[in-house]
Amino acid sequence: MMILTKADKVPESVAFERFMSALLVLLMLGFAVAGFAKDSEKKDPDTFAVGDLMPLAAMLIKDGNPGRAVKTLQSIDLTQEDLDLARYYTLLGMAQMGLNDLASAKDSIGQAIANGQSDPVIYVYLAQAHYGLKEYPETLAAIDHAQAVYKTYPALIEMKTHAHWLLKQYDQAWDALTLGESLFPDNDKFLQRRVFYAMDLGLYRNAAELGRRYLAKSAAKPEDFVTIGNALRLSRQFDEATNILEAARLNYPEHVTLAKVLAHTYLDQGMTNAAAAILEQASRYNAEFISEAAELYKRAGRLYRALELNAQVPDQTIKLKQRLAILLGLKRYEMVINMEATLYRAHLLGDQNIRYALAYAAYSIGEFEQAKKHLRFVKEPGLFKQAMELQRLMQECADEKWKCA
Repeated sequence: MMILTKADKVPESVAFERFMSALLVLLMLGFAVAGFAKDSEKKDPDTFAVGDLMPLAAMLIKDGNPGRAVKTLQSIDLTQEDLDLARYYTLLGMAQMGLNDLASAKDSIGQAIANGQSDPVIYVYLAQAHYGLKEYPETLAAIDHAQAVYKTYPALIEMKTHAHWLLKQYDQAWDALTLGESLFPDNDKFLQRRVFYAMDLGLYRNAAELGRRYLAKSAAKPEDFVTIGNALRLSRQFDEATNILEAARLNYPEHVTLAKVLAHTYLDQGMTNAAAAILEQASRYNAEFISEAAELYKRAGRLYRALELNAQVPDQTIKLKQRLAILLGLKRYEMVINMEATLYRAHLLGDQNIRYALAYAAYSIGEFEQAKKHLRFVKEPGLFKQAMELQRLMQECADEKWKCA
């Protein structure tokens, strides 16, 4: 049966990470090239002299060649006089960040600061390195050292917000979101993150209200509709949840989680048939929904429709188990018994639930010996009591045949 996971309920926006990374790359480029671009813009890389190696490294970083930049910097003699170690380690740290070697980058940036690098932006890079290494207290400390710089970029405030959140410092995270909204009133990311955080805390009514505001002012993505629709569902505002999710499904019929949340919304209202129809439609885009739709049709009492969909289930194990249950619901006991060979070939007779189902079908048509054969394999406590009752009924029929005529 369909399961709505935590990931389905509160999708974490990867756009935040991508946007933040892109912004920091731009910062890195501007900082790295400052003071060097003018010196190097007319030179061919192969003509650089030893004294030009740091400008060359800066140009390589700018051009997206961090690996070559690291090799260039490592060829510099650090014992030479008048070498600007602050700039050297700054460039090395940025090149290492470009290679995603965050531990080395953190060390190099620390060396840059120790050697006199005073530009506040250096702490932005340090914060990014700590954040990537999941060192969240250090991330926040670095952002504090960046002074007012971080307030000029929304992605950096988001980093601060999320670091607080991951440290379970919820009040500070909420305050950072408030700051972001006040500094960047046209940026919808902060309101979107409020919705996610409210969901994560189980504040579904709050999340629903924030979600309405977000949908009213932004170009929402499928994940946003999922989060907000689910918040409305969990706060039992079913009509509004259904309206939002149905409208979104028209635009994103292939979205897996959207279909799940909408189906759950109908299930929560006892509308099993409607939920089954949603998943049947979704199965055109994702075959995993076929068995779930068939299961819901079975629960809704539409057994023949369930049987039709079951024939399309790609997973043989799921298909056979579900078919067995549907045939039992239809009281097609002979067909159930005739499945034994197929179940054996599929290695499913080790499942005691299947053994009991076969025994019940055999009992129902008076094949008591065959029923007893299957009941011998039923040992699980949950089924054993039912198996004993079936044994009793068969014994009663043997003693007083007129009762089972």
